Amino acid sequence: MLKLATAPEEKAGGALMAWWDGAGAARVLAHEDDAILLERAAGELSLAGLARDGGDDEASRIICAVAARLHGPASKPLPELVPLTRWFEGLGPAAAIQGGVLAMAAATARELLAAPRDIGVLHGDLHHGNILHFGARGWLAIDPKGLLGERGFDYANLFCNPDPETATAPGRLARQVEIVADAAKLERRRLLQWVLAWAGLSAAFCREDGTPPQTAIALAEIAAARLRA
Repeated sequence: MLKLATAPEEKAGGALMAWWDGAGAARVLAHEDDAILLERAAGELSLAGLARDGGDDEASRIICAVAARLHGPASKPLPELVPLTRWFEGLGPAAAIQGGVLAMAAATARELLAAPRDIGVLHGDLHHGNILHFGARGWLAIDPKGLLGERGFDYANLFCNPDPETATAPGRLARQVEIVADAAKLERRRLLQWVLAWAGLSAAFCREDGTPPQTAIALAEIAAARLRA
């Protein structure tokens, strides 16, 4: 599959795919300037379909297993990556305009970013749709953003997926926090904080793009309620 980058983050993502060299990610067969040639996913298996068909826990564990491979120790110089602090720059202004749960998300993000843990290479957009099945090679990631920061951030986006109904279903967040925290060896409260921070940032991105932010805001409110409990 040939992919041509149309934005700086896509070009950085292509460089990161090449850097991973097939470890947890689709293999890059050729890479030059804005173009990458990727191995093609072989099969119709879908993590989104698995989650909707009663396999939500299994889908989350698969995502965690892929993330663990992507977060493995670096044995070579890192590619150019975007610091997580820069990635979150748009949340503060959005929170100042909207207030409410976005203000809590922004405050939580500042707290997390001020004292990061387990810093390393991040995919930046890890969710059900960005992990595909490659036959004998199993589940592999595609379309990274190419970030650098605390590894816990990389798990937050799966809570917003695979669809609004699943993401905001009663009790779903609480259950998946337990699943993901166990699988990824993360502190539960800190994981919830990353979910709140990411949901707030997602809502800010929606504001910039002109897309409805309701799902992100709803998830932020669920995470905030769990943190206050």
